[in-house]
Amino acid sequence: MLIYQIAVLLSLLAFFAILLRNLIDLRLMPANPSCTGPLVSVLVPARNEALNIERCVRSLLMQDYAAFEILVLDDGSTDATPQLLQTLLDESGGRLRVLQGEPLPDGWHGKAWACLQLSRQAKGDLLLFTDADTKHEPDALRRSVAALNSEKGDMLSLTPRQELGSLWEELVVPLVYVILLCYLPLRLVRTSRNPAFCFANGQFILFRREFYDRINGHTAVRQALAEDIGLCREVKRAGGRVVAFNGFDAVSCRMYRSFRDIWEGFSKNLYASLGYSTPGLFLLMTLTAAFYIAPYLFFFYALIAGKFTMLLFWLPLTQMVIALLSRVIIARLFGQSTAMVFLNLFSQLILIAIAWNSFWIIQSGRGARWKGRNYNFS
Repeated sequence: MLIYQIAVLLSLLAFFAILLRNLIDLRLMPANPSCTGPLVSVLVPARNEALNIERCVRSLLMQDYAAFEILVLDDGSTDATPQLLQTLLDESGGRLRVLQGEPLPDGWHGKAWACLQLSRQAKGDLLLFTDADTKHEPDALRRSVAALNSEKGDMLSLTPRQELGSLWEELVVPLVYVILLCYLPLRLVRTSRNPAFCFANGQFILFRREFYDRINGHTAVRQALAEDIGLCREVKRAGGRVVAFNGFDAVSCRMYRSFRDIWEGFSKNLYASLGYSTPGLFLLMTLTAAFYIAPYLFFFYALIAGKFTMLLFWLPLTQMVIALLSRVIIARLFGQSTAMVFLNLFSQLILIAIAWNSFWIIQSGRGARWKGRNYNFS
């Protein structure tokens, strides 16, 4: 038991050390760079995005970068997205182009197919793939181009500010950044050629066109539901340089709006992001339980039984404090609620449930469901 408790404590301290290093490495983009540069094609796939598309496109039209075009692909929307796009098109002064998506071919997931179609129509030397649920500050494009150039990158991605409007969003969505900042040394994303050290966020990915074409674009990730990570791996395998920045002050995103969206969205991505590795998924579930759930069980048992020993009370309490301190630091970094951090136990329980569902929907043959489509590429 002592060895177990010490192992958990040392692991949490290692994660905390990775977090502290990542706070240094995950820098903000340059604040006031020049706005000159090559043409950038801003590419937005949109399927049933009536709640988001106006805000996204209007924020993109307000960019202060000198040379850019905006292409939005309507991927068979059945809501008001086409009508809203027509209104935006009429108001855009020629800066916006709206494309109609072609039918989804077998062996492709919807977003990759939409992005490939957009890239074929793009004229820019730089390609920015961004989601329809994002909002961009006027200097976001200018700063991201400057950051890509200053780091001599071939692919750039950001960590946007996640807009959290409901209790479920507050509980689950911040875990994305907990996993990123506590488990992955971000310096190695930039400096190591090993594809195992990958980060990309599909909400904002900026490519050099020549390198996008070199990896065969989204064709290379046509079956990867976590296509952003897949693109990062392809770039690194091709010898490219991937850079990441804190995009909190440049881009925001309302990723999900309900528990159902959270459940389906994370279930779609979690198992896929691990390459459908069953041992990897169950290891994640086991470690999550050991690091973030078991300490509470020991702690509350000690309180109820009145056994304030090192093994049952003080070591678990120390583990809980380190985990919560990590969450507080991340919450403050990205403007999230620090009060919700103290519900970390419930967040981690939901994560395990999502992980199990992510496994079950694939292994049962049901497939991951998103925006009215089912996928099973395992």
